[in-house]
Amino acid sequence: MFLAGLIALSVGAAIVSGMVLYTETSRKTETQADAITRGDWRAGKQVVTRYNCGSCHKISGIDGASGMVGPDLADIGKRVTIAGSLPNDPETMVRWLMHPQQLHPGSGMPEMGLTEKEARDAAAFLYAKQ
Repeated sequence: MFLAGLIALSVGAAIVSGMVLYTETSRKTETQADAITRGDWRAGKQVVTRYNCGSCHKISGIDGASGMVGPDLADIGKRVTIAGSLPNDPETMVRWLMHPQQLHPGSGMPEMGLTEKEARDAAAFLYAKQ
């Protein structure tokens, strides 16, 4: 009985430790995303929802964002390029979100009319999802 209790306690402690580590890692990623984009990932989630980005893209964390036209945006921050040819760095991502047709004419990504602040916030949200 003692051994079973000790095992249960150890397993419980491991689960709690894993949850704390996951939460700390998520917060660190969100903080880093805000810093590199000079945006706010929480506001970015609202931007992505308001502009209905999920009608074309699959985006984890956005209800109903299961689009099949554009690429799945999971782990976008880990990709080398944006739209297959642009360097994936925060400033390019912001410019891409504001003016995709200027950066990659003929792309399926439409001009949505995002302001620079909205683009920075959306970029922070996307980078925080990695």
